[in-house]
Amino acid sequence: MDRVALRGLKARGHHGVFPREREEGQTFIVDLVLGLDTRPAAASDDLAKTVHYGVVAEEVVAVVQGEPVDLIETLAERIAGQCLKHEGVQQVEVVVHKPDAPITVPFDDVTITITRSRV
Repeated sequence: MDRVALRGLKARGHHGVFPREREEGQTFIVDLVLGLDTRPAAASDDLAKTVHYGVVAEEVVAVVQGEPVDLIETLAERIAGQCLKHEGVQQVEVVVHKPDAPITVPFDDVTITITRSRV
């Protein structure tokens, strides 16, 4: 399976279990690896035969900016589901970064990584 990767998609969301997270929001960063067969697109040089990663990026940002959830696990699942709506995408790896998580000790980042496939 071929892979198309989008790294570092940034959007402000209001996800989290604490009232401050819901009220003020914070930046979330998303990395995606989309698994698909790119041979038909390469053979025909036709965008319609692959995934339009610009559209995927816009959709992912809309999910992050959309309805708040408590857990980044839930957010990652929603993002994966959106990506799998694209016909050619057979598998997706989603990494959601929450670099401003409300943790009381020094840290660089908090992430969740999930992989989902068409059933």
